[in-house]
Amino acid sequence: MTIDRRSLIKGIAACGIAAPILAALPTLAQAGMRAPTPDRTLRVMVGAGAAASPFVRGVRTVAPARALDVREAGLAIGFLLGFEQELHSGPPTRVIGLLDDALATPLLDLARSAGARVAWLGQHVADAGRMSHRLVTSPRTEACALAFGHYLEACGAAFTLDHERPYRAAASVRSGAIARADGHADRWATVIGALLASPAAPALDEALRIRTADVPLRGSFVSFSIET
Repeated sequence: MTIDRRSLIKGIAACGIAAPILAALPTLAQAGMRAPTPDRTLRVMVGAGAAASPFVRGVRTVAPARALDVREAGLAIGFLLGFEQELHSGPPTRVIGLLDDALATPLLDLARSAGARVAWLGQHVADAGRMSHRLVTSPRTEACALAFGHYLEACGAAFTLDHERPYRAAASVRSGAIARADGHADRWATVIGALLASPAAPALDEALRIRTADVPLRGSFVSFSIET
């Protein structure tokens, strides 16, 4: 990898990216340098809030027949110890999720300590007037970020998208748009669920066909894909 990592970190920090993303940069570099791995058991990690339903719906668009292991993340010591043990000694697994910052931070810290490969990290802030998305990808998930950017451009809502690629010389890409009169972005969590569930062939079209709740998802969230 021929990129100055300190410059990359400073650039991400200047964009305001959350601590979980900075902490996981070493494992994102690992994911970019290692050879592609066979498909793993898919585990879906969600919180108890409103993000769970649209994210899981997106996953099921590309894995409807697969027996998904959907778990509710928490901060209880029993849950965290169990997650840590599975990272170290469980079967090869791909863990994807959309959680709030408080829930995502300890899971990403445990993944980093266990030497797991973090192939995707995203920070998403959505309010009534604008969306802000900051992504860090590996080569295996770069296509997911491109597909997500296409969705944001097509939906017509106001957004900014910062995409960090530690494995490329041109590491940082930024895009954005102002809102159109017919703009909407109510499916962004569903789209991310579908993309992360199928990184080799990002399933944007399938996600866009899903009907979503009338009230768009609002708040601050972290998305991730961890490979053990």
